[in-house]
Order: sequence, then C-alpha cells, then structure tokens
Amino acid sequence: MVVCRYVSMYTHIPEILTYLHTSVRCPIYLQSQPVCPDNSQQLRQRTPYNAGRKDSAKRPRANQEIRTPTVLLISDAGKKVLPTAEALQLAQDQGLDLIEVAAVDPPVVKIGDLGQFIYKINKQERKAKAHSKQTEVKMLRFGFRTEKHDLDRLRDRAKEFLAEKHLVKFVVRLRGRENANKEYAEVKLKNLVAELSDVADLEQEVKKQGNMFACVVRPKKNS
Repeated sequence: MVVCRYVSMYTHIPEILTYLHTSVRCPIYLQSQPVCPDNSQQLRQRTPYNAGRKDSAKRPRANQEIRTPTVLLISDAGKKVLPTAEALQLAQDQGLDLIEVAAVDPPVVKIGDLGQFIYKINKQERKAKAHSKQTEVKMLRFGFRTEKHDLDRLRDRAKEFLAEKHLVKFVVRLRGRENANKEYAEVKLKNLVAELSDVADLEQEVKKQGNMFACVVRPKKNS
C-alpha cells in the first residue's frame, strides 16, 4: 500500500500520482490540505476579538451582535432612537463600531472603537481592584518573658501593618508556671496596645483564649 500524506503545490505531482496508481495497482490514500499557489490568497477565518479571553462574558455587544429592532444612540449631538440597521450603517460609514453601553430596552449604544472601549473598561476595573485591596489580619506573637527592645520592634512592625490598612492581632502565650501570673501577661498586652493608641483603635478587646491572651486593633480612621 502506498500512502501519500501530503500533496505539494508543484504541478507535476498529479502525474506522479497517476503513474503510481496505474503501475503499482493499489489504492492510494490521501491526506491532503487545500493548496493555493499564492499563500497570500488563502482564506483565513477571522478570530473574534474576545476568543480565548477569560473575561469574554464582560465584553459588550457590538455591531451585528445587537439584534433589537431599535437602539438609543448617544453622541455629542444628544440622544436619538434609531433603527438598529441605520445606527449600524452610521458606524460603518465612519469606520467605527456600534457598541452597546447599557443593556436596557431599547439598548443604549454609542459609536466608537471597540478595542479602545474594552481597553478603557479593563483599565478602570484594574484601578478599582487596586483601590479595594482586601484587608488582611496580621498576627504578631510574643512571649511572657519578651524583653522591651523586642516589644519595641513588634510595635514598629504593627505600625507598618496599620499603615497598610491591615488589622493586627496580638497574641501573648503563657507556658507552664507562667499561667500562675496571668494578670502580668494581660497588662503587658494592654500596655503594648496603649502605645499604638495614636495610630490604632481596638477592634476586639483583650480576651483570654485558653493559655493565651489576644486582641485585635484596626487603623484609626483619621490616620
């Protein structure tokens, strides 16, 4: 069996295949692709603007995707209800797109460049996400016997977190015989919180939780 997987665009290939078919007397199975003498003339399917995009659901309808009988066209000249076909023709005459900006009845549309319109929307969304950064709870632990210079570093670290608009949870753990002097640990934690009173307010009061004391502070609203 002779198998020819690819057919070249050279003109003598058909004669060779005919010769093989008549001489060898066996079927020839072809897996060929459309051949075009000039690659520039090959037809290519246009890829949709939002093909493969995760946010394609957010892409506004445009041009032939707007199938309502009428639309409300907004422009610098004002607002006007037009047949969709007429509004689409106006956009095509300007070499631009008819873009849906509000999915109401009738849809509100505008004439503009679809690519630039989507770019502006994505830019606004990224900017909004940056401003609405999720607040985290940062935990800082220290021990019953932690010295003052270590507590000072802990306090400075807490100020950094508070400046970034995060909540800060302080935890002081008691071990063994330290549980016999719980009041000392509680006072130590309250003193640390008091040193942050200029930049923080209490979110959760100092409470005993098992063998430790804990509290949460939040940034001052005016800080």
